[in-house]
Amino acid sequence: MRLLPERYRLLTWISLLLVAGFLATSIASYVVSRDAIRQNVAEQTLPLTSDNIYSEIQKDILRPVFITSLMSNDTFVRDWILTGEHDTDRIARYLKQIKEKYGTVSTSLISAHTLNYYYAGGLLKTISATEPRDVWYYRVRDMQADYEINVDIDMANRDAMTIFINHRMFDYDGNFIGVASVGLTLDAVAHLLENYQTRFHRTVYFVDREGNIKLAGKALKDVHDPIGRLPGIADVADKVLNDSSTPIHHEFQRGDATVLMSSRFVPELNWYLLVEQNISDDVLPVQRVLYLNIAISAIVTLLILGMVQLVVRRSHRQMEAVAGTDTLTGLLNRQAFEMVFHQAMLDSERRGTPLCAILFDLDYFKNVNDAHGHLAGDRVLRDVAGIARGAVRENDIVARWGGEEFLVLLKDCPLQQAIVIAEKLRTRIATHDFALQGSDLLLTTSLGIAEYAQRESPSDFFSRADRALYQAKEKGRNRIAVSQPPSQPTSPSAPPTTRDNG
Repeated sequence: MRLLPERYRLLTWISLLLVAGFLATSIASYVVSRDAIRQNVAEQTLPLTSDNIYSEIQKDILRPVFITSLMSNDTFVRDWILTGEHDTDRIARYLKQIKEKYGTVSTSLISAHTLNYYYAGGLLKTISATEPRDVWYYRVRDMQADYEINVDIDMANRDAMTIFINHRMFDYDGNFIGVASVGLTLDAVAHLLENYQTRFHRTVYFVDREGNIKLAGKALKDVHDPIGRLPGIADVADKVLNDSSTPIHHEFQRGDATVLMSSRFVPELNWYLLVEQNISDDVLPVQRVLYLNIAISAIVTLLILGMVQLVVRRSHRQMEAVAGTDTLTGLLNRQAFEMVFHQAMLDSERRGTPLCAILFDLDYFKNVNDAHGHLAGDRVLRDVAGIARGAVRENDIVARWGGEEFLVLLKDCPLQQAIVIAEKLRTRIATHDFALQGSDLLLTTSLGIAEYAQRESPSDFFSRADRALYQAKEKGRNRIAVSQPPSQPTSPSAPPTTRDNG
């Protein structure tokens, strides 16, 4: 940083501050928005979705529960069993009508007296306590609740996995007389899950007590491993399988994605309902806003830096101009002239071209200030500066040397041509009307000319021009004096160390 110029150092700090400010603001906004989305999903969206899906499932399951309740309390069914189960076609027509009316995939009736298994097609078989497929009947017979929801194969529907609602039947005296059942295929429930996922934009599936995925949509259709072996969710599998019917929040990483999950136990199915949401999908719009903010910040930063650069450059040029320009006359000041002279001196030595200087001041300038005031004196100095610029060539340099002294640097100019230019300058000043009202004072100038000698020091060069100027004044003013090169003899004249304004 210290190697940079001061103005670029300032721009660098401004850039760093702008970038840091924009980045801090954008990242802070992103983090706050991301955390708010995560909190909203975890505390509101997922539990609400889980409740909605659970309500939908209950509604879908309660409907067949209501159907079995109607069947078990239907006087026709009870009377048909109690009167000896005659005319199988009658009960078959009844079961078929129930199936078609309510849209179930199966309807069945098992009599406790004969153990006959009736369905919409008639008599299917007679169940046996030794048949593994029939153990469910004996479980329902001996249970305390009026009905159960069970997932099992449907013998009347080509052994398709089916959700059965099995309802116990009693006669008019409260004696157990059989079981009425309706079935919903798992494919139908899986279709419901697909609808849930489409509607709620979540991944919904069921697992059993061992964590095996029992029912899922297309996304998890081919997944056969228990959740305890799946990446990410394996870290929270033990917390998921906890028999809690209240939704519980979980969070885990699946690859680079953060997944939020709500789990709850569904006692009607003896399964767990899991609802997942990839939080990355919800955070993606916020990330896009972050990238957009960063892009806008970068553009704004570049615009601000460009404007600052322009202002700094303009200010720098103005300061350089003020630092190198005489404020009164607009000419170069002495400090700026010395830098210009140094370059001109090097060019003269390298190219072998002549270099001359004319040092001049106004004769009796103190009288102008005394008689007309300093404002008039300043106006005269400005006029002289303009005359000097007009008398020299375009590539020559005019500077205010100090007070009423001026210096003209003539590049690539031999001594004889410098004398001609000095005479033109003297004549123009002597004949110029400086508009000093109420005075017949004529302003004149004395000029000293020196030609630069190779390898001569600047101080020696300007000292020779200064001595030549004094020689012109000593000879009567309003004239030119020439300083000969150091190798040639010069008339001895020791210039005074101080000078008055004359």
